[in-house]
Amino acid sequence: MAVLILASSSAVRTTLLHNAGLQVAVQPARIDEDTLRDSLLAEGAGAHDIADALAEQKALRIAARYPESLVLGCDQILECDGRLFAKPSSPEDAHNHLCFLRGRTHRLHTAAVLYDRGQPVWRHVSTPRLTMRAFTDSFLRAYIQQNWDDIRHCVGAYQIEGPGIRLFSAIEGDLFAIQGLPLLELLTALTTRKDIDG
Repeated sequence: MAVLILASSSAVRTTLLHNAGLQVAVQPARIDEDTLRDSLLAEGAGAHDIADALAEQKALRIAARYPESLVLGCDQILECDGRLFAKPSSPEDAHNHLCFLRGRTHRLHTAAVLYDRGQPVWRHVSTPRLTMRAFTDSFLRAYIQQNWDDIRHCVGAYQIEGPGIRLFSAIEGDLFAIQGLPLLELLTALTTRKDIDG
């Protein structure tokens, strides 16, 4: 079985891959996400394409350092009523994000791009739809205060596998994609390519 290099520091993605029985090496990619996102927006790109482009840039950055390896880049973009969201920069930012999302349905574009020997060989974007309930202001304040250290690394300021699930009234789509990785599609691709046994 090939060792997969994950171009991300996400502990959740690493855990998902390990739990699926994959051998994973973590090498976070450092790219200027804000500049790239703004540039793509200026060119008229949508959230789906932005997530895909960011995932590819991360995979490309690490693949250039490890040209003989299998490298996975991932990214997520949250889209709600024409507005795009990234990871919150502060508790106040998280509060503003969640106030906007409260009572609304948003889409979470979760992209993954696989590089092999320096070339892109597979890509996928999953787009679950999530509806937040009309939670109270007091619940929101307590949620952010108690969970800031965890949710600060999450687009949209929630962590669905933890207390963040209480923010939602409905979810349509793949739970793995919501956590940051279209895992089933990735495992299918790796099996088809014979990178893993199957």
